[in-house]
Amino acid sequence: MVYLDYHATTPVDPRVLERMLPYFTKEFGNAASRSHSFGWRAEKAVEDARRKVAEMIGAAPKEIIFTSGATESINLALKGALEALPEAPGAEVITTSIEHKAVLDTCKTLERRGFPLTILPVDSDGRLDPERLRAAITERTALVSVIWANNEIGVIQPIAEIGKICKERGVLLHCDAAQAAGKIPIDVERDQVDLLSISAHKIYGPKGVGALYVRGRNPRVRLRAQIDGGGHERGMRSGTLNVPGVVGLGAACEICSAEMAVESERLRNLRDRLRQRLEAELDDVFINGSLEHRLPHNLNMSFTWVEAESLMMGLDDIAVSSGSACTSATIEPSHVLRALGLDEDRAHSALRFGLGRFTTAEEIDYAAGRIIEVVRRLRELSPLYEMAREARGR
Repeated sequence: MVYLDYHATTPVDPRVLERMLPYFTKEFGNAASRSHSFGWRAEKAVEDARRKVAEMIGAAPKEIIFTSGATESINLALKGALEALPEAPGAEVITTSIEHKAVLDTCKTLERRGFPLTILPVDSDGRLDPERLRAAITERTALVSVIWANNEIGVIQPIAEIGKICKERGVLLHCDAAQAAGKIPIDVERDQVDLLSISAHKIYGPKGVGALYVRGRNPRVRLRAQIDGGGHERGMRSGTLNVPGVVGLGAACEICSAEMAVESERLRNLRDRLRQRLEAELDDVFINGSLEHRLPHNLNMSFTWVEAESLMMGLDDIAVSSGSACTSATIEPSHVLRALGLDEDRAHSALRFGLGRFTTAEEIDYAAGRIIEVVRRLRELSPLYEMAREARGR
């Protein structure tokens, strides 16, 4: 089985697991226990991890809050920041049409609670025009949320320009960086980001743990806690910390920081190897989203005249997806692909390929061969494809 669905989740790196194991057994202390050495050692491990997370994104350790994952981080960031405002409700939030459901659904909940919502479209390449954002910000706008890199098409947004606009207008900027963190360089100070969400299981760490960056100065961002009980994480997120998970997140961030440049180049080469072979041996294939502004390990392609669901069934030895793992149970076209202006046929024929740390050249070559084989077989069964070929004189 070839795994090409690294956007959905990643395996835990053995080096990460090795760091975590002692904290399940020998070092089992509660990081909030201040009266004995078991708790002190657990607290030290947590603070070491906090520093490693902060270093990966250019933050200060005290600006990192540990959570159960990016979805909780997003909820805490958006709900917490808006509810903490003196003008709440009534403050506006602006986001984009290609956000993960964790952002879109949270924003819609806030809208029902009295916070006006504006959803901005993206261009056909999947990027938000910063000038469109500038024009949309009004006096009542309090928060902008823009996904750093999309989980389906891998397109990277112009966060530095967006951050500059938000800073000029006195508006907070939140970024869902679940797919970007650890894959491309991120510096929250340089890019003037105020809130940023990440998840460990997207960067070869364990599931069920993540982090939220909360700017500590210029301006200091205040949040209203969404979970009460104990005042953990400086009162922003109560609950006993998952020490093994936090240690794993810290280790994963440390490895990503050290190996990101080399790993990105290797994966970009493998991604292009797959793309070039598919384009050379199949007609009517299209890349969805900008290829220039894209995560190095992402490829989203439409194979027209073929249903993505049928193609995935034919590729029974290759793990791929037709969109976000969080919406893979639905047969509706991806909201991200539709936001790019794709027609229904092209949206329904799209597959997402996510390469990762353990992907090999041999796996890419095998996957390319199988995709070509299955696409050709399915097209032979399609009368529409045959009619299109005849119309083109082939």
